Amino acid sequence: MPIKKIIVCISILLLFSCTRNKEATLYDDPGIPAYGDTVITASIGEPSNLIPILATDSPSHEVSSYIYNGLVKYDKNLNIVGDLAESWELSSDSLSLIFHLRKNVKWHDGHPFTAHDVMYTYNVTIDPKTPTAYAGDFLLVKQAEVLDDYTFRVTYSKPFAPSLISWSTSILPKHLLEGHDITTSRLIRTPVGTGPYIFKEWVSGDRVVLVANEYYFEGKPYIERYIMRIIPDSATMFLELKRYSIDMAGLTPLQFVRQTDYPTFHREFNKFRYLAFSYIYLGYNLKHHFFKDKRVRQAISYAIDKKEIIDGILLGQGVEAAGPYKPDMWAYNSEVKKYTYNRNKAIALLNEAGFKHGAGGMLFKEGSLFEFTILVNQGNDVRIRCAELIQKRLSEIGIKVKIRVIEWASFINEFIDKKNFEAVILGWTIPHDPDIFDIWHSSKQGVKELNFISFEHKEVDELLVKARHTLNKEERRRYYFRIQEILAEEQPYTFLFIPYANLAIHKRFKGIEPAPSGLMHNFIKWYVPEGQRRYKINAAVSP
Repeated sequence: MPIKKIIVCISILLLFSCTRNKEATLYDDPGIPAYGDTVITASIGEPSNLIPILATDSPSHEVSSYIYNGLVKYDKNLNIVGDLAESWELSSDSLSLIFHLRKNVKWHDGHPFTAHDVMYTYNVTIDPKTPTAYAGDFLLVKQAEVLDDYTFRVTYSKPFAPSLISWSTSILPKHLLEGHDITTSRLIRTPVGTGPYIFKEWVSGDRVVLVANEYYFEGKPYIERYIMRIIPDSATMFLELKRYSIDMAGLTPLQFVRQTDYPTFHREFNKFRYLAFSYIYLGYNLKHHFFKDKRVRQAISYAIDKKEIIDGILLGQGVEAAGPYKPDMWAYNSEVKKYTYNRNKAIALLNEAGFKHGAGGMLFKEGSLFEFTILVNQGNDVRIRCAELIQKRLSEIGIKVKIRVIEWASFINEFIDKKNFEAVILGWTIPHDPDIFDIWHSSKQGVKELNFISFEHKEVDELLVKARHTLNKEERRRYYFRIQEILAEEQPYTFLFIPYANLAIHKRFKGIEPAPSGLMHNFIKWYVPEGQRRYKINAAVSP
């Protein structure tokens, strides 16, 4: 039955009058799957845009992931499986993909999903007027065709290794967007997708609310409502978790190791830990006159003690990063040049680059003091403390570092997007496929694109292209190994660490299955047994 109108009346009733000890006993009962309750999570940053091709920030993509679907996705074991596509066929020459789409899938407004939506998404993504960081994969398509309402074909001029997973991009509703300027669409704040959750409201600076899609093609999610609260401070977020105002949150290393190690917390929450699909880095604006010289970047990397960061700030909850991949990935090169803390090497490289110590032991070049500012986003205590430790270590060799902490939206829109920075501490998600073209190719320096540090290297450009266009895994590995060697030599980033993902989730949520892909792969199957619910939701849906 198509959804034409959704009337949601939500009342939140605290169901528990029992003591915490009684709750703990109750939560040990796995019960049986049942529909109901709410999961409340939190984010330091607010989403910027709920049309995924226009967003580069993680809060936007986290919310969007529950609203939209791609043609394919990764399963819990990182295998590619169908999503909006039931099946697909790859031609014998590996140049054409034919997707056979699910039938009877509806957009959240009741309009039928078809191959024409896929064609619209492809066209708007490659449109030069669309400010997106994700056009590169689709510009390689030689021809895209709607064969019928439920069959879509793409043809490439040469083999493209990530071709299949590139179609995990969120498919957009043609009937709501075609003929309009996507950058001013109401869907930026009131999205309509095909996914397991339907957009309900976005209160700026406070929360985003989604409700379960009763007609989702994989079955209605058990959890009736998803709320992301905007809490721009990790300490406040932790307090809200302990007050039961939120149900799940990422923990800082200090919170995970020490501040949650007491009986009441263990009775109420489960803690999960795994090596995250991300890395943290100190990135340099390579247009800055000091940072154009790789010896300067190398010197800074030698002057930063990564082990000190991991032991002192992360409390062991991370591993050193030497490049853009995790150690357990097949593309990871363990033999690249390492920058073990070495103050003497740092000073020698800076001397080679023309810097000399002057008044007060500070470094000068041609009369100019070596000073720069590191930008860090507000609310991320770990990154702020990393900046402070880096500031201390660099001051010991004569470099003056300032730190500026900026609210997330301004950080992205006014500084990163406009390349208005000298150095930043940020993180990237590590893709399951090792293609890193969008971050490192010199062509990806445009507005809203991801190579915002302005990295340019002819050999890296060539290797990135070669790696995309071979299907031979060993050949691809060789290309990515060489790319990592170059990045290690050039140090456009000081690669700092790969953190452990440390999560706390309230024990009333059942069905959580830790897997190679993380925890959220089966979120629609999470449930709260009827007797353990905290929130009651009365929802009436009229056709």
